[in-house]
Amino acid sequence: MIKFDSSHALLNEKISDYQQDVSKVHKMIHEKTGKGNDFLGWVDWILNYDKNEFEKIKEVANKVSDKAEVLLVCGIGGSYLGARAGIEMIQGLYAKNKTEVIFVGNSFSSTYLSQVIEYIKDKSVVLNVISKSGTTTETALAFRILKKFMEEKYGKEECKIRIIATTDKSRGTLKALADKEGYATFVIPDDIGGRYSVITPVGLLPMAIMGIDIDEIFKGLKAAYTDLNEESLEKNAAYQYAVSRRILQNQGKDAEMLVTYEPQMTLVGEWWKQLFGESEGKEEKGILPTSATFSTDLHSLGQFIQEGKKVLFETLLLVEKPAEDLIFPYDENNDDGMNYLSGKSIDWVNKMAMQGTLDAHEITGKVGNLIITMEDTSAYTFGYMCYFFFISCAMTCYLLDINPFNQPGVEVYKKNMFKLLGKN
Repeated sequence: MIKFDSSHALLNEKISDYQQDVSKVHKMIHEKTGKGNDFLGWVDWILNYDKNEFEKIKEVANKVSDKAEVLLVCGIGGSYLGARAGIEMIQGLYAKNKTEVIFVGNSFSSTYLSQVIEYIKDKSVVLNVISKSGTTTETALAFRILKKFMEEKYGKEECKIRIIATTDKSRGTLKALADKEGYATFVIPDDIGGRYSVITPVGLLPMAIMGIDIDEIFKGLKAAYTDLNEESLEKNAAYQYAVSRRILQNQGKDAEMLVTYEPQMTLVGEWWKQLFGESEGKEEKGILPTSATFSTDLHSLGQFIQEGKKVLFETLLLVEKPAEDLIFPYDENNDDGMNYLSGKSIDWVNKMAMQGTLDAHEITGKVGNLIITMEDTSAYTFGYMCYFFFISCAMTCYLLDINPFNQPGVEVYKKNMFKLLGKN
């Protein structure tokens, strides 16, 4: 389902030379013996997930879908980016859904939260709050305000149906509150960290409420688990990608730009940035993850990529089959001089733009390009893509001899913020 091409990457080492190290790390991942091994639950999640809870997700989604003119998803980081990336990738930016999804609890912006409340005041709302501890400040702040809004609008009894909590199995402030108020709850597994959690109820419930077939996501996840459970660099595209990143950093490329050519994939780039940035950026190691959507961002970033300092490489995340396509029309007057494109599909134009840009950046600009190609933007492919990036991220981090699953640096800003806010 996913193909990898390093022939445009300008690598000065052979990927195959890393086979011995890759085999060692592959064993560490699957035997769960490496650093942070207590957060490797995603590796075999497709075999061990709670089947009853999976069915409960579909039941609750079906139960509330008629009530959800607007679905509020209240969470930050991995409790938000994965679900949003999946919904936009699979359904597009202007899907014909009866439910509109709005993401909250991911900033401290008073304007944003106030405008959301004003927008939804006359709409039928379902709220999914997502936090393992219940004390993540951005999410907890928004949830207290939204809980009050929901109770005033519907009353506590109706909120038992309209508010759903995704949280820890047995402890934490959100779990205690949910039990007290009688909300339906779903579990964030102890052995899967936030940025890997889109394949758990964290991502599955919002996607299911939005009408996405989560069975298809798991079919793709299972296919990737089968395909990528292979230590051979010749056969494992995810490991080829991981090794290519290490080679390029050895060549002085300390920034990676994930490039998409579909606007509905933009949030995949945001999700990917958290996955790799939070996993790899520690001990003064790692590659800075950036993202762009072409051809839009070529008109802002293209000049630097082409002729700026050679600090980055690009990873193209391409889609073979678009969700929809159009044919460019013929115009008798041809006032815009565009008839040379008449009869061509817009997707063909997009792919020619990609090819021309690739040639310009690689050949003239000397900017290496890795290419990851997906068949389509379906739920199946989304599931496959998630596992592809999970396993490649673990591999590339372990090749640096760091823990891919902690984030000690994140705590520094929180301590400073709490001090300024007066939290004891």
